[in-house]
Amino acid sequence: MSDANEASFGTLSTMDSGEFAGWQYWQGDPYETRSGPFYHRREDDGSYVSAFRAEARHMNGGGFMHGGCLLTFADFALFAIATDELNGDHAVTLNLAGDFLGAVQVGALVEARGEITRGGGKTIFVRGLVTGDGKPALSFTGIIRRLSRR
Repeated sequence: MSDANEASFGTLSTMDSGEFAGWQYWQGDPYETRSGPFYHRREDDGSYVSAFRAEARHMNGGGFMHGGCLLTFADFALFAIATDELNGDHAVTLNLAGDFLGAVQVGALVEARGEITRGGGKTIFVRGLVTGDGKPALSFTGIIRRLSRR
C-alpha cells in the first residue's frame, strides 16, 4: 500500500497490485473492511467510479447479491461521487434510497457511477447507478450533510 492519508476511521490508501491496482480504498475502516472491500478512482472525464468484485459472502440465500450489500456499496459510492464537492470535509448520510433493478451474481464486477444533482452548501444531493458486469442492479439517490469543522 502507498499514498496513505489519515482519516478518523481508516486511512485512505492506494492499492499497488492486483485487480484494483491504482484504486483508492479506506484501509482499516471497521465496517468497509468487513463488507467490502470497496474501491474508487477518478475517471478520465473527472468523475468517480466505485467498484468491488462480488464474492460468495456478499450473496443472500437465493444465491444473488444481498440487497443490504448493494445499499452499503451505494452509501460508499455517495461519498466517492461527492469527493470534489466535499473537498476533504467530513460528512454523514442523511438519506439513502434505492430501487433494485436486477440480480448480481458471484464473480461480477460491481460498479457505481453517479452525479451531484445539487451541492454548494452543507447539503449535497447525489444520484447514481450500481451495475453488475455492466447490467443495472440498483438505482439510488442520497443526501449527504457536510459536518462543521471544530
